[in-house]
Amino acid sequence: MTGAQTITACSIAGSDSGGGAGIQADLKTFTALEVYGLTVVTAVTAQNTREVRGVWMLPADAVRTQIEAVVDGFSIGAWKTGMLGNTSNIRAVAEALPDGAVLVIDPVMVSTSGHRLLDGDAVTDLVEQLIPRADIVTPNLPEAEVLGRMRVATLDDMTEAGRRILDLGARAVVVKGGHLAGDAAVDIFIDRDGVVPLSGRRYPYSVHGSGCCFSAALAAYLARGMAARPAFAAAREFIDTAIREAAGGPGPLRIVNPGGTNLRRR
Repeated sequence: MTGAQTITACSIAGSDSGGGAGIQADLKTFTALEVYGLTVVTAVTAQNTREVRGVWMLPADAVRTQIEAVVDGFSIGAWKTGMLGNTSNIRAVAEALPDGAVLVIDPVMVSTSGHRLLDGDAVTDLVEQLIPRADIVTPNLPEAEVLGRMRVATLDDMTEAGRRILDLGARAVVVKGGHLAGDAAVDIFIDRDGVVPLSGRRYPYSVHGSGCCFSAALAAYLARGMAARPAFAAAREFIDTAIREAAGGPGPLRIVNPGGTNLRRR
C-alpha cells in the first residue's frame, strides 16, 4: 500500500467521539482491508454507545472544499457516504463529487440510540441527487421503509423495498435484515440481474457501528477492483467477524471491531 500502488477510499460522514461508528469506524475498516482512508467530515457528534448528546453540522462550504481538496490530491478508488445530516450537505456532496465516482451510500437517518441524524426534508434530495449515482445503497429496515415507501416486515418485503430503491436509479441495493426477527440475520442484495440473499449468525447483543463498518467494507472492496456481487459477499463475511469479535461487554450493546482483533483485556 505504498507509492503508485496505493488504493484509496474516501468516507463522507460524521465524526463519532466514541470511535465506534462514523468516520472512525470507516477508517478502521479501510485500514483493516489495506486501503488508504480519506475523510470528508460532515458533522461533529458528542456520543457514546448509549446516546448522542449533541450534533454540530459543518457548513456546506466546508464539506464541498474538503471533497475538492482530496480530489485534487488523490486518485480515489471509491467513496462512501454516511451521515450527511441536511439538504445543504447533500447538495454540496452532489455538486462536488466527481463524475463517474464509485459510490456506496449508507443512508444514515437515525442513530442506534434513536437520535435523528438526517433532517426529514433532506430525504427528497438524497433520493433525487445522490441515489441515482450510487453503485450500492445499504439501507437497514427502517431506512428501507422510508426509501421504498412501504412497511418492511418479511424477507419478501425486503426484496420488494430493495427493488423500489433500485428503481430510484441505484445500480444495486443491499437491504440489511439485522432488525428483522429470526434465528439468522439475512441481508439481501438486489440488482438488475436478480436477488442474492446471504444469511449469517444472529448474535445475542447489539453492535454500535455495524452499518458504517459494512458500507465502508463494500467501498474498500470496490476500490480494490471487485464487482458489486463479490464485494457484497466479502463485506458480509468481514462484518460477521467484526460483530462476532465486537469490543465491550458484558452487556446488550457492544462496539463493532473492524478486522476482528480481539480487544478484550487479557
